[in-house]
Amino acid sequence: MKLFPEQWFAEGVRQSDFPEQEMPATVMPGSPVQLNSDTLETDRPQSVSQPQPAFQIQPVTPDPAPSQPRETWGGKYEFLLSCIGYCVGLGNVWRFPYLCYRNGGGVFLIPYFVMLLFTGLPLFLLELSLGQYGAAGPITVWKCCPLLKGIGVGMLLVSSLVSLYYNVIIAWTFYYLGTSFQSPLPWSCEAPQNAPLCQNASGNASRFSASEAFWNEQVLGVTHSSGLHDPGPVRWPLAICLLVAWIVIFLCMLKGIRSSGKVVYFTATFPYLVLIVLIIRGATLEGSIEGVRFYLSSDWSRLQSAQVWNDAASQIFYSLGIGFGGLLSMASYNKFDNNVIRDTLVIAIGNCCTSFFAGFAIFSILGHMAWRKRVPVGEVADSGPGLAFVAYPEALALLPASAFWSVLFFLMMFTLGVDTLFGNMEGITTAVLDEFPALREWRRKTLFLGALCFTFYLLGLLLITEGGIYWFTLIDAYSTSFGLIIITLFMCIGIAFFYGVNQFCRDIVDMICRCPPWCSKLVLYFKACWVFITPCLLLFILFYIFLEMYNTSLHYGAYVYPRWGKALGVCMGTVTCIQIPLWALVAICRESGTLTDRFRKAIHPLNSWRTATTHTEVIDVPYTINLVDSDFASPPQGSSEA
Repeated sequence: MKLFPEQWFAEGVRQSDFPEQEMPATVMPGSPVQLNSDTLETDRPQSVSQPQPAFQIQPVTPDPAPSQPRETWGGKYEFLLSCIGYCVGLGNVWRFPYLCYRNGGGVFLIPYFVMLLFTGLPLFLLELSLGQYGAAGPITVWKCCPLLKGIGVGMLLVSSLVSLYYNVIIAWTFYYLGTSFQSPLPWSCEAPQNAPLCQNASGNASRFSASEAFWNEQVLGVTHSSGLHDPGPVRWPLAICLLVAWIVIFLCMLKGIRSSGKVVYFTATFPYLVLIVLIIRGATLEGSIEGVRFYLSSDWSRLQSAQVWNDAASQIFYSLGIGFGGLLSMASYNKFDNNVIRDTLVIAIGNCCTSFFAGFAIFSILGHMAWRKRVPVGEVADSGPGLAFVAYPEALALLPASAFWSVLFFLMMFTLGVDTLFGNMEGITTAVLDEFPALREWRRKTLFLGALCFTFYLLGLLLITEGGIYWFTLIDAYSTSFGLIIITLFMCIGIAFFYGVNQFCRDIVDMICRCPPWCSKLVLYFKACWVFITPCLLLFILFYIFLEMYNTSLHYGAYVYPRWGKALGVCMGTVTCIQIPLWALVAICRESGTLTDRFRKAIHPLNSWRTATTHTEVIDVPYTINLVDSDFASPPQGSSEA
């Protein structure tokens, strides 16, 4: 059968259409060529001695295959527990209780669970499904819609900012772990240097506890800095701890996902045992009931503040890891038929319940601290990450055999921090390795990871200076604020309207294969969220954020950040989300035709999309076929034409 030229493009010429043993680099004159099971022949017989070329096919050379194949999880439970270990981390211990404290107590739970229901669960499923179906990292997965490649680049930048300061928390934890081997504990009242700070025989109490003094003076050295403009020298004990933390991350990244999947069997369950011990011990302390009452109380007027809703959304994204690329990357190593809806419900709901559970351990201790100081609960421990390093150390000092429990607790904190940061760094490395497959070769990967970790270490030195806590708070406040919400907003809109929400729902059903009735009903709920509820809610949050951004002061303790500091934070968030229009412009410029044609081509999936289901090597550009005059002549006798 003869195909006319206008039929060849519609038929779609792919490398897989030509068997390797039958497809030469250049077709010999007079030889037939198979196109999608149809034969292209010359119009008349050619002699062997005097061949007349009918046409030549010049194949476009595809990208070279990666030197190392992509890894896969050893089992479905490894992925499930790895995601739980990635989500349930340090943020559940210090970030969520601190946000509750900062936003008036239990009223924060209202926007928190609203955001979980209408943004957390839908976006969590969206990211898992996209990564599992595309089997690619945060940047490469946007073959499904090249116009939105900037979303993946924005995820990469957000993950880099978070990884930069997240490992500083691990360094603090490692410092506390090392000092926990002392007896008595250096932040306890039994230590001689803390005698003036502790309650004396007359019953008078200092307004600063021993644990607060240890945190501010010995660990941070913040008392020697006057603000953001005065970072001061590097705290070298913390610099050593930070170096050790990055070395551990480097070693974990080299081992790959198969070995790390075995570790989570311990790291995902051990924290709950320690939290139960702290809750039991806290319940026996004087004043703990006041802390729990403050934790569960509701100040309805706080719901009018954009900061409360912004903190709720940021905590959902931060705790679940939405918009960072880590979930997408870990899901890309899944088997194609993994049940992503089940994993979404188990991981997301379990993670949020853990945060709520940890709040009782925190606020029972805060209630005791307030009772000791004779002040309201709302006035104790007014610093963000310091909550875990003020309230928890004081709780440990009150336990029998406090040194043992301190070592156990901070070992848990250190392990969880490394496991969470490993997942976050996996998003960065997967994005780069998928874009540059040659880096998967062991030596190149080692050099790349070493350079990446060392660069993060050098940048992190600013955060462990005497004024580093001010820079830490600035990055923490703006790296996961409006920029992260804009990235997830465009991810939701792009999948719902550019890629197609119906097509995406069919992709999910295809992966689950045997979709039970409850899954089908949940898909309809998620579909409504992706199309309308989640984008509208995210737009509402953005409106409030931009409305009160310059009216809400950023502070650490009594220090109020200057305008140039807030402007720097706004620029930090802008850099992450401005990648979306920049890379969209690049995608449009790469296409041809009118502006409308370019836009339509830029939102159309590439031919190499859906490689997870086809398992065939497909190139992104059709083969070029050069025609000669004889191809348009009448067919020879005995040939058929269709």
